[in-house]
Amino acid sequence: MKISRTMMVSAAMAGVLSACGGGGGSGGESHSPYSITLRAEKTQLPLNVSNYGVGQGVYAPFSTTLYVEGKEGGRPIPGGEDIFACNMAGGLDSGSLYYLDGDPAHEEDVDDGNGGEITVPLAYRSITLGSNSGGNSFHFHASNQAGTARIVCTVTDPRDKKVHSAAVEIAVGGTTGKPASLRMITPQQFMGTKGNIDTRNLPSTIAVQAQVHDDAIQPVSSSSGANVQVRILPGTDAAVGARLVAGSLSGGVLQLPSIGGLAQFSLLSGTDTGPIFLEFTADRSDNNVGNGIQDPISIIDVIPVLETLAAAPAVPDEDLGDVTNTIPYTHLLTATGGEPPLTWSATGLPKGLSVDVNTGLLSGTPDDVEREYRATVTVRDKNIRQASGTIKLKLVGAVKPEDFAIANCNVNSGVNVACPLATDLIPGERFVYAFTASVTGVQWSFQGLPSWLTGTTAGTSGVISGTPAACTTTTAGDPPVPTINPSADAGTHRFFVTATKGATSVTRQVSITVSRNCPL
Repeated sequence: MKISRTMMVSAAMAGVLSACGGGGGSGGESHSPYSITLRAEKTQLPLNVSNYGVGQGVYAPFSTTLYVEGKEGGRPIPGGEDIFACNMAGGLDSGSLYYLDGDPAHEEDVDDGNGGEITVPLAYRSITLGSNSGGNSFHFHASNQAGTARIVCTVTDPRDKKVHSAAVEIAVGGTTGKPASLRMITPQQFMGTKGNIDTRNLPSTIAVQAQVHDDAIQPVSSSSGANVQVRILPGTDAAVGARLVAGSLSGGVLQLPSIGGLAQFSLLSGTDTGPIFLEFTADRSDNNVGNGIQDPISIIDVIPVLETLAAAPAVPDEDLGDVTNTIPYTHLLTATGGEPPLTWSATGLPKGLSVDVNTGLLSGTPDDVEREYRATVTVRDKNIRQASGTIKLKLVGAVKPEDFAIANCNVNSGVNVACPLATDLIPGERFVYAFTASVTGVQWSFQGLPSWLTGTTAGTSGVISGTPAACTTTTAGDPPVPTINPSADAGTHRFFVTATKGATSVTRQVSITVSRNCPL
């Protein structure tokens, strides 16, 4: 280390000054034996359950500094590199050693999760330190495993090669020994039915472990007797004929001891597919389920039993848009994956609509409150695995002939009889007319309009407007005599107006007559 070399040069210069009579020299060579001490700033650290990073100071509650010092008699040993060797002699699961000296060799660059990099110190199980004024320092950082870390440092006397050592113990966290949580662990996410031929991918027997933790997330072993109860919950087809086994124990309920917080057993399937629900229970009162359970800690987990290996079913979310009330409607729902045959169900649909259980066809004549609906569609496959999706639809009212009425016209005439809007329109005079309906949300369209008319939807109305050509004047004869000619648009113009709402529409034929008489 650079600092050590500097100190060695300074020591050499001090020797020269002493020889020249300057400064206060040493007492000459010493033949005292080497000794070593090791101490820690903190000998007890909390559990680092959040994997907080190593550091120094008040914002590093899971780290401590260790000081190693070597002496020859009562004086510091000579400086130099690689003087002290320090090692984790126990409790490696509970923490690691760090240099924290800023040396790039003791750091690495890692992804910061945002496309950049950050520099973090490296963790070690053993480190080597130089001596500066007979000592040095390093760091210990706690992990999320409770235990006692034993750290040993040694120094070798170069004169007789004797190795001198010192040790310190640091306690990391602690355990209550009382269960607070349970978790199921299994290498198989599903299993096959009894006698299934696909034994590689769908075994009918699987290994399962129950993991017991205390409130410090530390493993809880059984102190006496069994501390985990496992039970197959009844109520499903797959539960019939299924059983639990562990050594000589077999049945629908087992009480097991845990080793290192893990209780192990096997689950054997029956002949039917579907979910097998397993209930795991521990007793927080005394960590013993064999003498009665006073304070239960329980979870329920599931193992699906399949007949064949297929992807799980999935139902996409869909927006069906507007669906017209009182009008027949059909739509085929789809799913991906799953082992056929699939069965369908739905909740939250408007009255009058339903889903066919075998085909997934959504059909019927809705007759409900006109609003937006969000329904849940569920599909279940042969393996009794299921998935759900959401369909959204807006139920809108239908437009009927009586909703689109024109004054003085029969509402049942439809497209067969033209309703007159104007019978003597003056040429050159602007014409505007607005069609309305007695229901909201109507869209308007026009077919066969004469060239001088345009049609638009304005708010809730359908509006036509335009100006027919004016009359023209020609002059002929000698002397010239002016003649007034009728409008080029004179005559009766028939066209169609359609009011549309959802899947329904009403079309009416209307007419406008432009007068052949020209204004003087």
